Amino acid sequence: MKKTIKDFLSMKVDRERISMLTAYDAPMAGLMADCGVDMLLVGDSLGMVVLGYDSTVPVTMEQMLHHCAAVRRGAPEAFVIGDMPFGSYQTGVRDAVKNGIRFVKEAGCDAVKLEGGSEVLEVVEALVAAGVSVMGHLGLTPQTAAQLGGYRVQGKDLDGARKMLADARDLQEAGAFSLVLECVPAELAGIISSELRIPTIGIGAGAECDGQVLVINDMLGMFERFLPKFVKQYQNLAPMMREGVKGYVAEVKSGDFPAAEQSFFTKTDYSTLQSD
Repeated sequence: MKKTIKDFLSMKVDRERISMLTAYDAPMAGLMADCGVDMLLVGDSLGMVVLGYDSTVPVTMEQMLHHCAAVRRGAPEAFVIGDMPFGSYQTGVRDAVKNGIRFVKEAGCDAVKLEGGSEVLEVVEALVAAGVSVMGHLGLTPQTAAQLGGYRVQGKDLDGARKMLADARDLQEAGAFSLVLECVPAELAGIISSELRIPTIGIGAGAECDGQVLVINDMLGMFERFLPKFVKQYQNLAPMMREGVKGYVAEVKSGDFPAAEQSFFTKTDYSTLQSD
């Protein structure tokens, strides 16, 4: 049965941890849904792990909608969240609401996620008022990582921690149903989680968050450019995939593939075709 926002709020109260993974295509989305993942996030991380960009910044609305729709088709009963890409909500409330509605109407998302604190409160309020559920994102915000000094832990000093806690409270009051906390000291993430009525989803934010999220390509070892400190690799598929592809190439070159069991035969005599 498909989970709802009410279910996630109840899970926080009951201290049942929420599992979330990124998904970018239909087959993987279906597999993850079958495994009981609570939320599927179509992250703009697809820019790096699927599309080959150096950051998430170049990802467009059309690319996000394309992948969100694929995930929805692959996992029709999953709770799907679409990442609003850079430029889709920073240009004003009107643009943000228009783009947020597209995630729901065109791609079938249950909610959207956007980065930022006090600077996006008006946008969050407007989206929620328009009927678009919003997940916030604090701490390391990849779309603006350059302004934060790179991919670094956020909230290490008291001033930064106070602002993050204030932003978390404000996002909750603006109507966000959940918050991602990325690269945040575990103690601070625990304090924020205990202060909020809405669930927190951690990524590099310790065990006291109400749930956890990882990029599927990282945790299954399919993305080899770098491995963040906070990732636990549950499988390392890249070497296995490489071995399989090399085996295929070798057998094509040698003529061992396709063998008789991969070929089709009939009783038709085709020999006369050679003289036509």
